[in-house]
Amino acid sequence: METKHEFMEQQQMFGHPKGLFYLFFAELWERFSFYGMRALLTLYMVDVIFAALAERDFATAAVYSSYGSLVYASTVIGGRISDTILGMRNSIFLGGILMSIGHFVLAIEHNITFFLALSLIIVGNGFFKPNISTFVGTLYPEGDPKKDSGFTIFYMGINIGGWIAPLLCGWLAVEYGWHYGFGLAGIGMLTGLIFFWRGIKKNVFGDRGLPPNEDVLDKKVGGIKQGILVPLLAVIAAPIIAYLLSAYQPLGTEGSFFEDQNIVNVIFKLIGIAILIYLGYIMYQANADERKKLFVAVLITFFMTIFWGFHELSGSVITLFASRNVDLDGIMTAAQTNSLNSMFIIILAIPISLMWTYLSKRNLNPRTPYKFGLGLVFAGISFYALAISSGSANESGFVPFSYLLLMYFLLSVGELFMSPVGLSKITDLSPKRIVAFMMGVWFLSSAFAFQVVGFIGKQLAIESTDKNVGGFETLTIYTDGFELIAKYALGAGVIVLLASPLIKRLMGKVH
Repeated sequence: METKHEFMEQQQMFGHPKGLFYLFFAELWERFSFYGMRALLTLYMVDVIFAALAERDFATAAVYSSYGSLVYASTVIGGRISDTILGMRNSIFLGGILMSIGHFVLAIEHNITFFLALSLIIVGNGFFKPNISTFVGTLYPEGDPKKDSGFTIFYMGINIGGWIAPLLCGWLAVEYGWHYGFGLAGIGMLTGLIFFWRGIKKNVFGDRGLPPNEDVLDKKVGGIKQGILVPLLAVIAAPIIAYLLSAYQPLGTEGSFFEDQNIVNVIFKLIGIAILIYLGYIMYQANADERKKLFVAVLITFFMTIFWGFHELSGSVITLFASRNVDLDGIMTAAQTNSLNSMFIIILAIPISLMWTYLSKRNLNPRTPYKFGLGLVFAGISFYALAISSGSANESGFVPFSYLLLMYFLLSVGELFMSPVGLSKITDLSPKRIVAFMMGVWFLSSAFAFQVVGFIGKQLAIESTDKNVGGFETLTIYTDGFELIAKYALGAGVIVLLASPLIKRLMGKVH
């Protein structure tokens, strides 16, 4: 275990370990690739992959949902493999290479390779995403007050990547073709890996991120060294996941239990049931105080899942709404609207953080339940802004861009009320013996959120093969759907706010 002195011996830059800034740029470019691709994905599926299908919106919603769920679920597996076998450095390289290949395969523009490309990104993300975030924490000694600001700098890189990527990839896709947009996303991923590799070469990370011990990679399983076996299994997993993505059709006929359920939907329902059973078992074994706090942790995770389920519509239904019903002429493309959330996060993160600091000094900083309740209320109001936009539609059925801009502003405020505090509260509320498991559940909440995205996307699917479908033909369908989402979000927010005094008591001293 490193001493504080050994930590201080690290190369410094602006009062932080120099390694932070290499990780900052590595993550910036990785998120550039991820969000650049995501900005194009729904439109690409609707206009190219499923263009010949009348139910193309339904198919797109199903695949997008499965992709999102699997991309986040993979982090739980990848994180575990990193902890026990590969170490963070090897995991980041393996994940980055697989994601790069996935982006470049996606640029081929062929239906056969499409699902394989997505599966490579899913597997790669599982190794890359959980490890680069964890790596940041290893650069600071325990209790170092600079650690929080270090993570703030790091997460700023995420949002810079998420802001710039849709603008550039979206522009290339419109001006030169889809494959140029996807190709740029792949170049972004490779650039991130180069920054990480440069950091290793300059020894800014010291001995951090290495495998748990020297022998673990050479240990043989079935006659194959684990250092070779893991990448091999990762590659083998890709076509299996590609099959799951391609099997987007419902398993049952209309009127049956499985009429709206594909294989991935069923898998995640079974995972959800298994988690609930295990949580019930843990609560049964826990003492009264642990049970109260664990109940709150589960409650926070549940409401965060609802929020992300509505939030992640930005890459699917809201992108289609922007394409079909928002007057974007001379402003930006539908794909580029995916940059608005990150733009507002960059603008609002520091002011809202300063607001919490100001309120804390006056003992007025609201506790977590109130922040969660307000976050859901903001989400509800944001969708209500889209719902009422139909009243300002022009003669072609297009609404002013200002409504979409307002929606993203309000949704981003809600995100900053909820997301930064959620993760830390899970660690505070969970019994130490199962904190790792609860962190896994927290990350899986994003995976389950995409099941919500898929459900909503299917409900708002437009049956048409017309590339130019839109205007009044689709406006009411979308705005009625947004109004319903607004009611659910506002209802959830009000429930949390009303229950906050009780939740506070259950949380004990946890703020």
